[in-house]
Amino acid sequence: MTVTQLGGTPPVTSKRPLTGSNRPRTDRSSSPAARARRIVGSLLLVAFALALLVPFFWMVASSFKDSNEVFSVPVRWLPDTWHWEHYVELWTETGMATWLRNTIILATVVTFLQVLTGSFAAYGFAKVRFPGRDVLFLVYLGTIAVPWQSYMIPQYIMLAQAKLTNTLLALIVLQAFGAFGVFLMKQFFETIPEELSEAARLDGLSEYSIWARIMLPLSVPALAALALLTFVNTWNDYLGPLLYLRSRENWTVQLGLKNFVANNLTADYSMLFTGLTISVIPIAVIFLLGQRFFIEGIATSGLKG
Repeated sequence: MTVTQLGGTPPVTSKRPLTGSNRPRTDRSSSPAARARRIVGSLLLVAFALALLVPFFWMVASSFKDSNEVFSVPVRWLPDTWHWEHYVELWTETGMATWLRNTIILATVVTFLQVLTGSFAAYGFAKVRFPGRDVLFLVYLGTIAVPWQSYMIPQYIMLAQAKLTNTLLALIVLQAFGAFGVFLMKQFFETIPEELSEAARLDGLSEYSIWARIMLPLSVPALAALALLTFVNTWNDYLGPLLYLRSRENWTVQLGLKNFVANNLTADYSMLFTGLTISVIPIAVIFLLGQRFFIEGIATSGLKG
C-alpha cells in the first residue's frame, strides 16, 4: 500500500540544478593540459640541473686529462688517457694535506663560534626585553650592508698591532661574530611560543638555562642551516687568507691552489683541476648530509621567497 492510497502526500523529490557545491567535480590535475604543463616543467628542471652540473663534470674530467687536453678545441669531454696519478702527485708533491688541515680547522672553529654567538645574541634580541633592543638590532643588522673592503684596512692595522697576522687566529677573531647568523636565529626564535620561556622562568631557570636547555634543542634546523652556510662561506674564503696568511704552512686550500696559476706560462691546469676536485668533495658531502636541515631551517626562519 502506497502513501497516496493512505491519503497522505507523496514525497517531493528535489530536482535542483547541479550548481555550486553539489556539482560533480572534475580532476583538473589529470587533464591533458595539466599533464603537458607538468612534463614541460620537469624537462625545464632537468635541463637547468644539467646546465649546473656540466661545469662540475668538466672539472672532474679535466683532473684526469693531460695538460694539453684541458683547453683543447674542440672540447674533449673525456680524456684520451686517464691520468689517475695526478691525485697521488698532488698529495705527495705539494702541501695539499696541510692546506686541507688548515682549511678544516678554520672552517670548523669559525662555524662553531658563529653558531654559538649568533644563537646567543639572537635569543637576547628575540626573547629578552631591554631598552633600545629594536634600535640596537637594526644598527647591528645594518652592518650586513657595509662591504668588508671599506673597513678591512683598519682591521688589518688592529690585528697587526696585536701581532695576530700570519696566524689562523686572525681569521677566527674576524669571523667569530656575524650579523646574518643573529638575524637568522632571531627569526626562528620568534616562532617559538613565549609561553615556554615564561613557564621556564616561573620554574626558576635563568636566561642562560632557557637558551641552552629549551631554545637550542628546538632550533636544530635553523642551527644546521646557519652552520652549513657559515662552513661553506669560510671554506671558500680567499681574500681573508690572502691578506693575513703569509707562510706556506698556514695557507688554506684556496691560497695553495692559487699557487698553480701564479704564472700562466707554467701553470699545470690538469693538476689545478685535481686540487679543485679534492677541495669540492668535503663541501659536497656536508651539503648532501645536511640539505634536509638546511631547507627546513631556511623555510622556518622567515627567509623563504
